[in-house]
Amino acid sequence: MHTLSSVEELRELNPFIVIGCGGGGEKFANFAGVEAVGFVDDDPKKHGTEFCGFKVSSSLLDLIKETDARSVAIMLPIGAEGTALKYAVQAINEGKNVVTSFRSLPLSENTSLIKFAERMNVTIKEISPRLDNIRRIFGVAPSRCTEVLPKINYRHKAPLVFVGGTSQECGKRTTTRLLGKEAIERGLEVGVISTDEMGLEQPVDINFRAGSLSVMDVAAAIMGSVRYLEEEKNPDIIFIEGQSSLTERGNPHPRGLSASILIGSMPDATVLCHRPNHPYRKPRGIKEEIRAIEALEPTKVIGKEIRA
Repeated sequence: MHTLSSVEELRELNPFIVIGCGGGGEKFANFAGVEAVGFVDDDPKKHGTEFCGFKVSSSLLDLIKETDARSVAIMLPIGAEGTALKYAVQAINEGKNVVTSFRSLPLSENTSLIKFAERMNVTIKEISPRLDNIRRIFGVAPSRCTEVLPKINYRHKAPLVFVGGTSQECGKRTTTRLLGKEAIERGLEVGVISTDEMGLEQPVDINFRAGSLSVMDVAAAIMGSVRYLEEEKNPDIIFIEGQSSLTERGNPHPRGLSASILIGSMPDATVLCHRPNHPYRKPRGIKEEIRAIEALEPTKVIGKEIRA
């Protein structure tokens, strides 16, 4: 009832004031037939700058007075729930229709807004993740969007080594642990991050199953873990265990996970694990994996670990 399924529904609500001068706001304004008459953003650095042909305003209420907007589109990122709610209430209170993004203001968690909109005789709609389509295809789907982490951008200060592999079960977890142990024995302050629920053996500072996160949250989880380690331990070196591989055949599903961990790690150097004659995986090979790793991130594979 409140989920948008076509651009035609948006056109019926023209013209719009768009909240959020980023990727979401730009995409919304570029929908065919959607008419934007102004943009608002909370970032002072954007105020007065040009965005999609308009000067960015700091005040929704001012733009409502200055334009003939019938509707307000709230295109804010995950983490901006409070701001999104503020703008939605302002818009409805001024008698404007509201289109919101599931990222910052899912209506399933803000049912009071629906009641407020009904009382004010305005329309409220959500651009949803359309998980209903996945449920229709597979018969099962998450009940809501699983992307929850803020999109931080943090680069490590200490040297960082990523431990990758040519396949699953090729020695990444063991190699990560042994590298950490050797560094400790050499007198270094070490940080070790395991990206698997089995990362229980010492040394390990943080372990979590990266595969249980939304693919959009994996890189942020890695960066956040690295930042936490550097704030807590100030390590001389950090080791991060990868998952699966970028090139393994037979099971394509974890390959995107492998890429996300590598990207979030931003490693100075990489150690590559390989298991020849793997009994139940299908690695392509060392050369193929090195080529893929070094193409994806500006890192260098400096060592190989061959598991007999």
